[in-house]
Amino acid sequence: MRQDRILLAHGSGGTMMRELIEDVFMNGFDDDILSRGDDAAAVDMPPGRVAMSTDTYVVNPLFFPGGDIGRLAICGTVNDVATSGAVPMYLSVGFILEEGFSVEDLRKILVSMRESAAEAGVRIITGDTKVVEKGHGDGCYINTAGIGVVPDGLSLSSAHCKPGDKVLLSGTLGDHGIAVISTREGLSFETDIETDAAPLNHMIAAIVAAAPDVRCFRDPTRGGLASTLNELAGASGTSIVIEENDVPVHDQVRGASEMLGYDVFQVANEGKMVAIVPADQADAALEAMRTAPYGEDAAIVGEVVDSPAGKVYVHTSFGSKRIMDMLVGEQLPRIC
Repeated sequence: MRQDRILLAHGSGGTMMRELIEDVFMNGFDDDILSRGDDAAAVDMPPGRVAMSTDTYVVNPLFFPGGDIGRLAICGTVNDVATSGAVPMYLSVGFILEEGFSVEDLRKILVSMRESAAEAGVRIITGDTKVVEKGHGDGCYINTAGIGVVPDGLSLSSAHCKPGDKVLLSGTLGDHGIAVISTREGLSFETDIETDAAPLNHMIAAIVAAAPDVRCFRDPTRGGLASTLNELAGASGTSIVIEENDVPVHDQVRGASEMLGYDVFQVANEGKMVAIVPADQADAALEAMRTAPYGEDAAIVGEVVDSPAGKVYVHTSFGSKRIMDMLVGEQLPRIC
């Protein structure tokens, strides 16, 4: 690249766009399928049902403690595909770049994406780039789409939750949301709070092997654990009860949430997984979580009960019981 900033001409379809694609994107991702430059990537898929997901990332700021928009985009889509029980295999990436965006920052984002994809065991095989005028974007937006294959005989669904099932959470709540908002607002705490963005497909595979009758997985992203559990209760016509004392939360995240007036159950996560598992397989699933990468703080945090349908409750640390409501409105805009 002869320029250190993105220009409108980099999205024109001409020689400067070709230079951006070949020097920055193809070199950054280093995949032989991508490097062919075809309009569509033709790949082999193993037998089974195909699972596909797409998401768009507009997080502000682009770089935050423990991660950046690139890692967020890869991990988020890998996890969305994996929640179906699928083995994620291939990703597409689409960039909307603002005129004037730093090429050096773009290269940093691509390195993060390549490393995250390698960790997850997926390949970035196709993509697209658009450039918008200065003032009409915010540096960089990323869209990712992922595709994987669901093994034969595996059928996961929120509707499968049954009374008596246990609710498992793979780790501490709220890390991502508080890391992003603290960076955006220039807040400082006694200890660093980092994003939890991580690929969890290997963890999910381990849980499926240990607890073959697992009902479903969900990643509690926007809206946090509260929205996720309310969606599960609504889809299955059951109720869910959570034990507040059993939910892992870092002290600094809890303190920051209280200071900012947030309910930590509603704060976004990008590297956590909820699993609903039959009671007789819950211990095996928990062990699988704890021995997988990013699962050392996993816990059984609650139970599915029969009524009242569609409601989620919390047994608080004070011995009372309250409703765990879904997030209303926008608690933390531009969080992912």
